[in-house]
Amino acid sequence: STVEDKSSPRSKFQERRFWSAVKLLSNVVLWDGIVQEDKIHDLGLSKLLNRYLLLNILNTPLGPDHTEKCAKVVACFPGRWFQDLKSGSTIPELVNFCQHLLQ
Repeated sequence: STVEDKSSPRSKFQERRFWSAVKLLSNVVLWDGIVQEDKIHDLGLSKLLNRYLLLNILNTPLGPDHTEKCAKVVACFPGRWFQDLKSGSTIPELVNFCQHLLQ
């Protein structure tokens, strides 16, 4: 109920925290090509996306806010991560996020 009441201080804090984490994810991904790719995947995807951002997305009611959050997260990923993948497959760290998007 706290998340659904957009005017509550807790909801506003949760939103600010989410968007700060998205900004952090985009900054972490900027290090791709400079730092080892497995380190970027571990910090950005395994830790930040799967442990924090995905939880917030799953608790956001379906609608425009939910779609915007998912789109902003997807926009953080460099296209080159997906160039050599077979159709219908993804990076292992993105499996949970992809399953959510498919639902």
